[in-house]
Amino acid sequence: MAEGKIKKSGYSSDQITVLEGLEPVRKRPGMYIGGTGLEGLHHLVWELVDNGIDEALAGHATEVSVKLLSDGSVTVIDNGRGIPTDIHPKTGKSTVETVLTVLHAGGKFGDGGYKVSGGLHGVGSSVVNGLSSKFVVTVYREGKIWQQEYAKGIPLSDLKAIGKTDKTGTEITFYPDETIFESIKFNYETILDRLRHAAYLTKGLHTWLEEESSGKHYGFYFEGGIQSYVKHLNVGKEVVDEDIFYVDRQLKEAQIEIALQYTDAYSEIIKAFANNVLNPDGGTHLTGFRAALTRVINDYARKNGLLKEKEENLSGEDTREGLTCVILVKLPDPQFEGQTKNKLGNPEVRGYVETVMNEYFTYYLEEHPAVARKIVGKALLAARARKAARAARDNILRKGILDGASMPGKLADCSNKDPKNSELYLVEGDSAGGSAKTGRDSKSQAILPLRGKVLNVERARLDKMLANNEIISLIKAMGVGIEESFDVSALRYDRIIIMTDADVDGSHITTLLMTFFFRYMKPVIDGGHIYVAKPPLFELIKPGRKSQIFIYDEDELETVLDAEIEKRKKSGLEIIPDTERYKQAGFIEQKRYKGLGEMDAEQLFETTMNPEKRVLIQIKVADAEKADTIFSKLMGTEVDLRKSFIQANAKFVKDLDI
Repeated sequence: MAEGKIKKSGYSSDQITVLEGLEPVRKRPGMYIGGTGLEGLHHLVWELVDNGIDEALAGHATEVSVKLLSDGSVTVIDNGRGIPTDIHPKTGKSTVETVLTVLHAGGKFGDGGYKVSGGLHGVGSSVVNGLSSKFVVTVYREGKIWQQEYAKGIPLSDLKAIGKTDKTGTEITFYPDETIFESIKFNYETILDRLRHAAYLTKGLHTWLEEESSGKHYGFYFEGGIQSYVKHLNVGKEVVDEDIFYVDRQLKEAQIEIALQYTDAYSEIIKAFANNVLNPDGGTHLTGFRAALTRVINDYARKNGLLKEKEENLSGEDTREGLTCVILVKLPDPQFEGQTKNKLGNPEVRGYVETVMNEYFTYYLEEHPAVARKIVGKALLAARARKAARAARDNILRKGILDGASMPGKLADCSNKDPKNSELYLVEGDSAGGSAKTGRDSKSQAILPLRGKVLNVERARLDKMLANNEIISLIKAMGVGIEESFDVSALRYDRIIIMTDADVDGSHITTLLMTFFFRYMKPVIDGGHIYVAKPPLFELIKPGRKSQIFIYDEDELETVLDAEIEKRKKSGLEIIPDTERYKQAGFIEQKRYKGLGEMDAEQLFETTMNPEKRVLIQIKVADAEKADTIFSKLMGTEVDLRKSFIQANAKFVKDLDI
């Protein structure tokens, strides 16, 4: 080791930054709301709505409403007790100001505040306050109306009584700080879905949403609670039996509520909630439920001779095929992983859920033998299909069909082996595939032509999928494997781009591919890797020159024609009335493309594949629950539901090919 002088760092106490009040929230908002994108923005609403729901869970509120105001602000109102307005003994300030400006101050730490609460750490309202450019709280309590205003978490005045009232509750209006969030535009449908869930999960609660600019408003109230929720989730699916298993039991300090029903689907939907807060990553309640469900079904099948002595037990995956379930636990001290509450961590909850399921689901199966036999029968079919799929997968692996040693024969791979700089085009038909191969940038663009329509995986199990050449080619080209062997980190391309004709068949192929990705490769979608290429719809040709103007939709066509016509008018050129608009704009031809094959290789690259000019639409799943329902309706077996969906949404269709 070379000798040398040690440089003094000058590291001392005056270099330690201490963030006071709500400064930590503004400095690191992602630690409290998960990020500053749309998800984080809407999390502000969730925190305030959850506070109203906590009042309802405590038996003090019956309504929670949200108003999206025209000036960009949001008002959240509940008719609970109202935040206490007296002076807090520890802070010397009003309790309202204490709750709204001090992290970890709230009624969620015992001492008679809330027995059950969806809020965490008492930081919800104060975080919203800290991330708002303007925040106004109005409290209706003990015959008076109290109000206080804040800016970026700092009170502009003391809490003041501004009038009298005979109602109770809390009303908060906040303006998200546009210097913090990427966008401050709230989505009506996203909030509506959240309020629908809240009404499902809280018996006796009315939820309301109003959007001032559009005049839209909607309310929810569900007498059946989570049973109604399960029924809603199964719209579009054929149920194994109309009966819904439901149990609601208190076990020590926790209340366990479970509703479930089986359908003919091949996937499962399990929604796990703790104190009305969705836990998308599950947790101990979900672990306990899965263990008990598998055990109870296997015990029943053995006891009633549905599983033979030499047959192996049904796996958890088998017992959950086609299952729709909502699990709701309520407990005084929920331990979540992070402020965004994605996963429940209370270890005791696993045992509580297992105990309730073991006892009451066993009773249910014994008291409903016809339903029980259907459930076991479906699980047995799933087990056979799983074994067939495993055999097919093993056969494929044995032959090296899915490994990386050899790619599909029709794949024209790119020379770059770095996934970050590579993209795969899934092209409809051999003809367009040929043009794409000729015109592409071979360094970074791979082409996989798909012959015909891809298998509809909504109506086929894995064993059928693995017998389909197009599906096998797709899995192999992507490199991620399938089911048990699926590994999103092995993805060979950063972008998977679906490129089909701009007609009905092309849209159908895109939908089939999206069904496959959603059902079997959702992490690829979640990672932002799936795109749809948008080929041009029109080509405008001017006299005496090579065509260079490509138009991608009807609106753009009208804009271009209007601009060209206006130019000609200003230049004094003749505009011949009663002729086609493209002629008035000075073009000699207006072509409408219906297929990729109508373009030569150079045109296809310039319009649809050139990174500097192309139009790509990234596919994201904003609401997995709604997406699941739509795929079930569009790709399932219920014709009437599909017809109703098409009729209801026909007015939103653009570029319809008739």
